[in-house]
Amino acid sequence: MSAYTKFKNAYFAFLEGIVVVLVIALAGVVTIGFVSRYLGSPLSWYDELAAVLLAWVTYYGAALAAAKGAHITCPSVLNMCPPSIRVPVALLAEAITIGFFIFLGLASYQVMLILDGMNMVSLPAISMQVVQSAIPIASVLFIIAELLRLPDIVRSARGKGFIDHELEEAGIDADDIEAVSTQPRG
Repeated sequence: MSAYTKFKNAYFAFLEGIVVVLVIALAGVVTIGFVSRYLGSPLSWYDELAAVLLAWVTYYGAALAAAKGAHITCPSVLNMCPPSIRVPVALLAEAITIGFFIFLGLASYQVMLILDGMNMVSLPAISMQVVQSAIPIASVLFIIAELLRLPDIVRSARGKGFIDHELEEAGIDADDIEAVSTQPRG
């Protein structure tokens, strides 16, 4: 196994670990909030903290999805193109995606600077900069994931094509759809 593959696998495991910890924390906070409300003495902070954790799960989960190649794409459209066109189109799509996350990371970092000195309402010990840090951090993690997947993207674009994860989850083989769509109708 190459150093690149080891690093890539370790990075993807790192992202999975972050998401698992955040989901467990979110489940714990929501459970504590539910139990405290059920017992008649609701906690004032659980609602706001749960919303923050949900946002964090979303952003860090997006980076994990990018690492697995499971974020929003149109693989069927790309697969219809011949490989000679598929490679530049796939690279353009990656450049646009990475460019968007560079913009998002820089803009959200500027927002963090504006939030200096502001704290959460129900948990004043937690800075809003910490709360909002998920966006620029996850943007960087997303970009790293996309760059690590770039060789796989080029390989898929040059080869048989991209896997359509939505069809895969539905239990549909993309090759079966292609075979049916190319059969003459009579």
